[in-house]
Amino acid sequence: MTLENEKPLIELKNVVKNYTSEAGIFPALKDVNLNVERGEFLGIIGKSGAGKSTLLNMFTGVDQLTSGEVVFHANGTSTSLHEMSENDLALWRGRTIGVIYQSFQLLPMLTLAQNVMMPMDMSDLYHPRKSRERALELLDMVELIEHAHKLPAYISGGQQQRVAIARALANDPPVIVADEPTGSLDSVTADHIFQLFERLIQSGRTIVMVTHDKGLMPRFSRHIEIVDGELINGEER
Repeated sequence: MTLENEKPLIELKNVVKNYTSEAGIFPALKDVNLNVERGEFLGIIGKSGAGKSTLLNMFTGVDQLTSGEVVFHANGTSTSLHEMSENDLALWRGRTIGVIYQSFQLLPMLTLAQNVMMPMDMSDLYHPRKSRERALELLDMVELIEHAHKLPAYISGGQQQRVAIARALANDPPVIVADEPTGSLDSVTADHIFQLFERLIQSGRTIVMVTHDKGLMPRFSRHIEIVDGELINGEER
């Protein structure tokens, strides 16, 4: 076993995030320590305002932390996110993390295939012809190949979320982070999305998902709860 495999995939060490407003300092995250292991489906559960999305932003590096450290151990190296320059971090993020949002965030003027191609084109990982082929393969994987040339407005919300998942997988990232990805979907469609997530876990991906819904706890391999910026418990399934 290599040293890399002995370490968790992601380590959050004493992470603090404070926001400053006219009313003073608001502590969004309070001394958070958390390890994410390779191949797990981790659920982060909390009410609105508990700090879920802020915590997710620490994983992606899109928000600066006040103190602490976020370290990824992957590809034979250890990367401390918040010590990287913005340009290096953006390139690293595009190649390492796929992000799925509740609101899908598909570009309305692009076809589904073009939406999936965009991360590949921005990261310059694939030749344009290859990126198109890969986009069609991913749309086929999420059972939307027949809609590849449609605009997002012409498919359902559940289908748009599947396109968002395909886009998150575009650069073959080892980690997927998902912010309330089933929050605006009906229960049947949400179940289909979870089945897709479970197939991704079986293929070797690691998924970190935040949700307010405690009813989803059994779907995760492990879950933790966050209350007022603090992690309060975890449970193995």
